Amino acid sequence: MNKLVSPEASTAQKFDRVRAAGFDGMAIDLGDLSFSEAEATVPHFARTGLLGGLTAFPKSVEDLRPALGLARRINASYVVVIGQQMPVKLSEMIPVIEGWLRVAEQEGMPIQFETHRNCITNDLFTTVQLLDAVPAMRLAADLSHYVVDREMPCPPPGPLQSLITKILERSDSFQGRVAARGQIQIPLGFPQNAKWVELFRGWWREGFMAWRARHRTDDDALVFLCELGPPDYAITAADGRELSDRWEEALTLSRWAHEIWREVCPEK
Repeated sequence: MNKLVSPEASTAQKFDRVRAAGFDGMAIDLGDLSFSEAEATVPHFARTGLLGGLTAFPKSVEDLRPALGLARRINASYVVVIGQQMPVKLSEMIPVIEGWLRVAEQEGMPIQFETHRNCITNDLFTTVQLLDAVPAMRLAADLSHYVVDREMPCPPPGPLQSLITKILERSDSFQGRVAARGQIQIPLGFPQNAKWVELFRGWWREGFMAWRARHRTDDDALVFLCELGPPDYAITAADGRELSDRWEEALTLSRWAHEIWREVCPEK
């Protein structure tokens, strides 16, 4: 039996859909797009007025530089780094982090290191040590990776929660995806997932409060990325179809983020 698959929307259609839904910006992922494909999105940012976001996967210190230039062309305020140079020893990680920070300073484009598996911040324990060793290091918090990385129970025990708090205190942006201890991206509306949704909403609230304590002017804007990946991130049934609608869930995540922000900052 042939399976009917909806055609992929064009880049222009994706931008228009995001703008029509009331999002403030669009994020470009250099792990998914080639650099030339990412460059082709520049006119769509100009056309729609959406703010830019960019995630880079540099394999060396200098490999980051082109992405920083692209970030300026899409009006991004920072670049998220998922560093693909991954020494085993902490002492060897520190100069790599400092090298990327040095390139970012030279280019005048701030960077945030995403808490992500299969990169230099792969492990929660090591990342906390990196934060102690490199005070200038800032994070983009995608806590789903550390839930899976450490197979966290729900709720997490006190020592693990204290490490998550350290991550949130150094996070300047946040990413919306809910994980369980054995699955990186779970459907938001399933009853059995309610405890994980509650856990993540609590973490986002904690992170928003820490961010707000550091940013008191109206010139600063908190960024919450509604990031939901395709399969194998998304759970599928036997026929390969996803069990939930990622677009509808992105809208749900956006609504939750606004609700939490109003709780944290009711005057806004």
